[in-house]
Amino acid sequence: MSDRISVIVMQYVCLLFSLSVHEGAHAAMANYWGDPTARLMGRMTLNPIKHADLMGTVILPLFAMITGIRFLFGWAKPVPFNPRNLTDRKRGPVFIALAGPGSNFLLLCFSVALLRAMAFLPESGLLDQFIMIVLYLVMINAVLLLFNLIPLPPLDGHHVLEYFLPYEMKRSFEKIGPYSVLILFFLVFYLHILDVPMNLLFRGALLCAFYGTPVWESLASNSVGG
Repeated sequence: MSDRISVIVMQYVCLLFSLSVHEGAHAAMANYWGDPTARLMGRMTLNPIKHADLMGTVILPLFAMITGIRFLFGWAKPVPFNPRNLTDRKRGPVFIALAGPGSNFLLLCFSVALLRAMAFLPESGLLDQFIMIVLYLVMINAVLLLFNLIPLPPLDGHHVLEYFLPYEMKRSFEKIGPYSVLILFFLVFYLHILDVPMNLLFRGALLCAFYGTPVWESLASNSVGG
């Protein structure tokens, strides 16, 4: 029981950190493009309290962790920005949107590099614990990266898609807004659209992190033995 609680705590801390980096990156990019709204609201920070959403940051993630649902994800309060303040009103929103998933990609790459460095260290219980924490970071940031690139509002991917749509198609696209959450849950939990890219990304991350290291040899021997 205590081990299970420890796992939940580690996963939740990793999720809070990853969400805070994601939202802080949105705020920093908005500020870079000329809109200080999020910065003035205190959103350009890694403090998770500033970004927390009751349902997306607390209830759903903890429910998924406690019940053992395979697909763990969450979200935070959207970072506001005023398009009128942007130095480039057309490209600015796209870069602001991409800053969130981009930060998760950078965290993913950093975590993989950290895992590779740790894989050459002598084995110990403490090292195994650190490796597990970083693996949670890899998993969570892979999910946040892919999930937020889905081109449906209010996710970041829809701002990127809108950049390429003509005006009339944008208007039509905006009409699905009230139903986007239902569509999103249908796509993710019924059609499982993220399963294949998630598996490929996670396997690729493990390959980059451990291939040619003692950890990889251990994984390979366990796989053959199993």
